[in-house]
Amino acid sequence: MKKPQLSVVIIGRNEGQRLIACIRSVQAINDPPENMEIIYVDSDSSDGSPERVEALGVRVLVVHPERPAAAIGRNAGWRAAAAPVVLFLDGDTILNRDFVKTALPYFDAPKVAAVCGHNRELYPNNSIYHRVLDLDWISPVGISDFCGGIVLMRYSVLEKVDGYDPKLIAGEDPEICQRIRACGYIIRHLDCPMTLHDLAISHWHQYWQRTIRTGHAYAEVSTLLRNTTTPLWQRESRKNFFHASTLVGIFMVGLIMTLLLKSLTPLLLSVALFLLLSVRTAIKARWKSTDIITLFLYGLHSQFQHIPVALGQLSYYYHRWRGQRRRLIEYK
Repeated sequence: MKKPQLSVVIIGRNEGQRLIACIRSVQAINDPPENMEIIYVDSDSSDGSPERVEALGVRVLVVHPERPAAAIGRNAGWRAAAAPVVLFLDGDTILNRDFVKTALPYFDAPKVAAVCGHNRELYPNNSIYHRVLDLDWISPVGISDFCGGIVLMRYSVLEKVDGYDPKLIAGEDPEICQRIRACGYIIRHLDCPMTLHDLAISHWHQYWQRTIRTGHAYAEVSTLLRNTTTPLWQRESRKNFFHASTLVGIFMVGLIMTLLLKSLTPLLLSVALFLLLSVRTAIKARWKSTDIITLFLYGLHSQFQHIPVALGQLSYYYHRWRGQRRRLIEYK
C-alpha cells in the first residue's frame, strides 16, 4: 500500500455524538488525498467512544495519562501517523469539505510549517455564551504568530520540535507555535472556512471554568518559557493582573463609597465606567461582526473575563507553591 499523503488525528474524551459527526465530516471531504488515514486518540473516555469509532473503520489509540491533556493525545496521534502532513482535529468539530483541498498546496513552500483557516461556532445562537465566544475564534488572516489546536502541520517540523509539551493541560497550541517560529518556520491563516466547533456551553459554571483554564494556561506557559529564548505571554500575564485588579478596585471603591455616603451614585458610576470600557472594546472589535448587540456582549465578556483569568493564574501559582499540578480543567 502506498504511503498516505495526509494523516488526520482526532483527539477526544467523552464527546459522544459530536465525535461521530466529526469523523463522518472527514470521511466526506472533497478530493481526499491518496490513502488518507484517520487516527482517533481517546483519553480515557467512559462513554464508549473507542468502540463506536472502530465501527466506522477508523484506527483507534487509547491513552491513559495521569493528567489527561490535549497535548498528550496529539503527540500519540502524530507519532503514529505515516503521512508528511498531519491534520489535527478535536472531536467536537466539523471539518469543512474543501479545507484540505485548499490548504495542502501551501506546503509546497518549504518554510510553511502549519496552515489553518476559520473556525466558527456550529450553533452560535444556542446560548449567549456561544454567541459571544464565536467572535473569539476570529483572527486576522495571513502569516500568524499562533494557531489553535485545529491545524494542518508538517510532520518533519513536529519531529524537529518534538511535538507538543505533554506537561501542559492548556495553552499547548501557542507554546508549540512559539518553538516552531523560533526555528524559522511560518504559520499561515487562510481566509477560508476550516471547521465548525460545538462549544457546548449553556451554563455560567461552564463559561467560568473555561475562562479559569485560560488563566491557568497564561500562568503555566509564561512560567515555563520565562528564562528561555522563546518567552511567551509575559506581558499578557502582567497586563491581565492589572486589568483584573483595576476592575475589582473600581467596584470595591464604588461599593465602599455607596455604603459611606448612603447613596447608590458611586456604585452606579462604577457600573457606568465598566460599561464604557466594554463599549470601547466592542468598537475595537467591530471588524469581527456587524451585529451591535453581539459586539456589546463581546465587549462585556472581554472586560469581565480578566477576573476569572486572573483567578486561574493565581490558582496555578498556588498549586505550584504547594508542589502540586492541576489535572485537566474540564468545562463540558
